[in-house]
Amino acid sequence: MVDSIEYDLLIVGSGLAGLRAAIAAAKKSSKLKIAVISKVQVMRSHSVSAEGGTAAVLFEEEGDTIESHIYDTIKGSDFLADQDVVVRLCKEMPQEIYQLEHWGMPWSRRKDGKIGQRMFGGYSFARASYAADKVGFYEMQTLYDTCQKFENIEFFNEWFTTSIIHDGQRFLAVTAIELSSGNFMAIKGKALIIATGGAGRIYSYSTYALSSTPDGLDMAYRAGMALKDMEFVQFHPTGILPSGILITEGARGEGGYLLNNKEERFMKKYAAGKMELAPRDIVCRAMMTEMNDGRGFDHETGVRCLKLDLRHLGDSLIKEKLGAIREISIKFSGLDPSQELLDVRPVCHYMMGGIHTNIDGATELQGVWAAGEAACNSTHGANRLGANSTSECIVWGRITGELAVDYIQKTQITTPFPHHLVEAESKRIYDGIFRGNGDVNPYEIRQQLTDTLTDKAHVYRNEAGLVEGLKKIRELKNKAWKHVDDKAKEYNTNFTNVMELDSMFRVAEVVLIGAINRKESRGGHARTDYPTRDDSNFLHHTLAYYDPKEPIMKKHPVTITTYKPVERKY
Repeated sequence: MVDSIEYDLLIVGSGLAGLRAAIAAAKKSSKLKIAVISKVQVMRSHSVSAEGGTAAVLFEEEGDTIESHIYDTIKGSDFLADQDVVVRLCKEMPQEIYQLEHWGMPWSRRKDGKIGQRMFGGYSFARASYAADKVGFYEMQTLYDTCQKFENIEFFNEWFTTSIIHDGQRFLAVTAIELSSGNFMAIKGKALIIATGGAGRIYSYSTYALSSTPDGLDMAYRAGMALKDMEFVQFHPTGILPSGILITEGARGEGGYLLNNKEERFMKKYAAGKMELAPRDIVCRAMMTEMNDGRGFDHETGVRCLKLDLRHLGDSLIKEKLGAIREISIKFSGLDPSQELLDVRPVCHYMMGGIHTNIDGATELQGVWAAGEAACNSTHGANRLGANSTSECIVWGRITGELAVDYIQKTQITTPFPHHLVEAESKRIYDGIFRGNGDVNPYEIRQQLTDTLTDKAHVYRNEAGLVEGLKKIRELKNKAWKHVDDKAKEYNTNFTNVMELDSMFRVAEVVLIGAINRKESRGGHARTDYPTRDDSNFLHHTLAYYDPKEPIMKKHPVTITTYKPVERKY
């Protein structure tokens, strides 16, 4: 029988959402045992890479309003956001900014000493609270330090979670491999919060850490929970070449320009009112149009790009407010942004879709919540505004942490533990993957999968390309790639990489089928063969349920309370 250990609350994922959930739960009850399980060391979670800001209305006396933040977010979402969820985000976030400050967050300051805020795309006011251009790193450090104050939070660094065990109605445990020993165990719990982040590594050219694969989404999917709105992938306008590392929207928020090969600030043709600070979907489409129409530059890697001009900001401002960007540019492109133009192009940056939850972050399985980018509570609809993602992580980290404690305190689990399901998971990963055989290199398969998504489901899509992409990934999945050459027990990254690839196939299939079915253009999903938004047929969320043959696709209504959909103009 597989060994097991037991906690009260399990939190899988140790980024902003996971750490905020742990603090909220520990504050609410000092008696509960809380396990934070992460496949990386906690401070290696991808949240540390967030650069530009965290959105909140702090200065209503200066003209900004909560209602403005609500409307900007709903309009930015192309009216697919659930409006009650957006209201909750915008109303609860200001207090979280101050809470972080009280825990030691080193926010950048204005000259009058107040917390600094910069402009971000799609906003009517400067409301992205920032800490130079390392906001995620400082927020993570602040939350991790705060976690150390609670004796009932225990960290499981470098444990790879493989599945969710339940009795058909409620959560009972997860299975996980301790990477340092190779031991496979069941970790029993009364409640689970999934905070495993986004799935952006299903694309080749991506701002995500290499660890940002969809294993968390996939284990929820295989456990019967729906994945929602997965066709909506956000591309960020400024991924630096050749690496794809993010150049924060804060660079444009501080006054940076986008230029084509005619040295034109071309955004005046696409969003004259907002220019470079239009929402990301609009800027990305504009950039792709410029490059497709021959107004781009040919990069030495063979791809087309445009230029980001920060030279006029001056060396001192760049060093003060964009120091990490300067370092990244010099280290990865050999260019000093105060002296030279940066080569940029749209890059996969965020998944609007995720595990289907309600406004409280609760999933369809009793005792399971999801928070942060892993979740889709429909805050962002078809397109996320920059700086709302870290806000979402923090707000729903707190909400889910508190609600999970309420559930644990009033729930008695009397179901006999289903050991046979743990054994079945052990068989799936060890017989099906670890001891699988074949002569196809799984790393080559992975590259072909991510190249297929990059090629067929990018900023602009069409039916022929999406169908071809789906056919390609299904062909790749049927190849005998499920084998692991490295048979070591300890730190077998070959094994974890192939398990990650297994999850990438299922989630990539959902992305492509959702995109094929949505015959309209809305937010981050732009179809050249259906170039307009179609509210009469597609003002709904997409749900995908797991089936061994192919995903079962359903529709889910959008919550519209105050703002009726109108044409987006900027």
